[in-house]
Amino acid sequence: MVFNHAPVMLEQCIDGLNILPKGVYVDATLGGGGHASNICARLQDGGTFIGIDKDMEAVEAASRVLARYMDKAVIVRADFSKIADIMRSLGISEADGFLLDLGVSSYQLEESSRGFSYMRDGPLDMRMDATGGVTAYDVVNGYDASRLRSVIYKYGEERWAKRIAEFIVDRRGKKPVSTTGELVDIIKAAIPAGARADGPHPAKRTFQAIRIEVNGELDKLGDAVTSMANMLSVGGRICVISFHSLEDRIVKNTFKRLAYPRQRIDGTPFSDDERQIVKIITKKPLVPSREEIETNPRARSAKLRIAERV
Repeated sequence: MVFNHAPVMLEQCIDGLNILPKGVYVDATLGGGGHASNICARLQDGGTFIGIDKDMEAVEAASRVLARYMDKAVIVRADFSKIADIMRSLGISEADGFLLDLGVSSYQLEESSRGFSYMRDGPLDMRMDATGGVTAYDVVNGYDASRLRSVIYKYGEERWAKRIAEFIVDRRGKKPVSTTGELVDIIKAAIPAGARADGPHPAKRTFQAIRIEVNGELDKLGDAVTSMANMLSVGGRICVISFHSLEDRIVKNTFKRLAYPRQRIDGTPFSDDERQIVKIITKKPLVPSREEIETNPRARSAKLRIAERV
């Protein structure tokens, strides 16, 4: 299956990065290379592109897409939470731009064997890095009812979290829940019919929650954004695309903390941890155009926030 790399909010990201032809740019969520190829196309000799992704299939796909740019591109298989270590290992102390696209790729959703989609039956997996770690199967079949409820409510903002957790525990008591299709059936049974009549697919929030738990998606997001901001050159930009309110809130609050540091009551100078690092370019997040949403419905919930190093 071809790795779909249709980039979300491409024009806004390219404009937001304000690309310098000989600059250093990092796409820390490389995916299939859609954003990356457009960044590389704007770099001249002396420019550098670094692409990072922990999904081996994404790395392989992006390597093919970026083959013509490998004189200026470096691709690293790693988690973006390790950004400081990655940059250090490459001997690069600062960059002119960072891009984070926090969404699940179309390929990951459409490839049933990855277990991300509530629309396609497949094994309960959901790992971005398919080579190891906890799977969705482990979460669904191993967490007790209280922990399941907490995950589904916290990361999915699902009002029926307690009932869904109870139904999962009851069903797995008979036999393990092994597939995405089985989990969808359980969720549908747990949510009353009236509550399923309107709004998104009834399994959307629960699948989101389990995916976030499996991949630890929110655990280090704020720290990673802070690290990237600190590694920006003066005038450099960081662009972050989020797809749900929890991610967006972390990015928004991190930008605010870096742009509006604590004020000293006694008038003494700021410490390095207290000084202003960035100015916020997007007072409100940018959103996709109606035309983009029509051609790519998965972009519907995307929000782009941009900050610039001062």
